[in-house]
Amino acid sequence: MTSLWPDLTAGPGVAAAVEEARDALSALALHPTNRRGWPTSAAAAGIRAARASAAMDGGDPALDSEGTAVADPVLAGAIRCSAAVGALAPVFGRAPLQALARLHTLAAADLADPAALGRPVSDPEVAARLAGVAAMVAGSGWPAPVLVSVVHAEIAAIRPFGEANGVVARAAARLAMVHSWLDPHALGVPEVAYLRSGARYEELLDGYRHRAPGALDAWLVFTCEALVAGAREGRSIAETQRG
Repeated sequence: MTSLWPDLTAGPGVAAAVEEARDALSALALHPTNRRGWPTSAAAAGIRAARASAAMDGGDPALDSEGTAVADPVLAGAIRCSAAVGALAPVFGRAPLQALARLHTLAAADLADPAALGRPVSDPEVAARLAGVAAMVAGSGWPAPVLVSVVHAEIAAIRPFGEANGVVARAAARLAMVHSWLDPHALGVPEVAYLRSGARYEELLDGYRHRAPGALDAWLVFTCEALVAGAREGRSIAETQRG
């Protein structure tokens, strides 16, 4: 990745979008509710993120009236992934592929053959791209929003597992948010913005996947905008907790 795109902030609008994302998430962390009550906000954000992510993969995002029962297997997997982000963030920093395997195990537990859980498909290109993701996380030197964006796109684009790749990709992006300290408590909910974008999300990913001209820059700006929108979503959660 770095050999193909050595300066990922040089494209039109990317640097400004990166700074806007940083500022929005910094402000979210400083919200009065989140200074001490961030665990409650983070739990609510994780559920909201999981429901949006599951809906994007065709799952039913509905919970029961108590918000505890989960019937849909895609949603159950997405919730497990969201709940594991805090514990997996340190693992992601030192062993990214181990963390990704764990995410897949959580996401696809009710969808895939147990023997396939946590195991990427056997494909040399997939293996090489996953190694590239690990190298990015280990020390790309890129701004945090860029790291989050590219980790997300790489997993979604290469589809390394047999099931639940979308949920895994978005959960990996949450891990990157925490690992990079862009959003250390995972208070933002960019997944809602991705869901609301409709077909645009897949269109931009498809451009990235096929390396269409301008596709990388468009994806970077799009995901930074989703991080800003996710910070607004997180603020709404904090305001609710405050009230």
